[in-house]
Amino acid sequence: MKFAINLLLLSCLAIPFHIYAKSHHMASQNLPTYSQIYDDQRDPFKDAAAALTLAKETNRQVLIEIGGNWCTWCHKMDNFLAKNPEVFQALHSQYVLLKINVSDSNENNDFMKSLPPVLGYPHMYISTAQGKMILSKDTAELLAGNDYSKEHWLNFLTQWSVTSTNNQLQKTSLESEE
Repeated sequence: MKFAINLLLLSCLAIPFHIYAKSHHMASQNLPTYSQIYDDQRDPFKDAAAALTLAKETNRQVLIEIGGNWCTWCHKMDNFLAKNPEVFQALHSQYVLLKINVSDSNENNDFMKSLPPVLGYPHMYISTAQGKMILSKDTAELLAGNDYSKEHWLNFLTQWSVTSTNNQLQKTSLESEE
């Protein structure tokens, strides 16, 4: 009898996780390839052009994530996003994610020369849909202890969204007119 009850409890716990995993997987499938994986064979200039086009069409910023499959913290960040659907949704509704591979097999030097220096991996940049770089961000600032923080992530995503940066530009413009 105890076995049957435990089995029933386990199956009840597994169903919500299965539904979440399936919905997260389906949401990920709708993302462009350059938003899903680090790939040393991809052309970062073509991917950046596609990301900027999509950002213009959907009124989003571009979040450029520099890292690679070798990067432990890149995997931790991906796992964090997968386990936090609110953050995942906020990220992909407000930004076009562009993952750029940097690895021994392809350092993407020409692309990386166009960006401010990277201090560690993963590293993020925020660009407007028009291609103006507005932020270089060390992802360590999104940690609370040894884990990524849901609160830090949501604050970061809100702070650098199109709406927030447009409001900041308008405020700055009004202040300079006074």
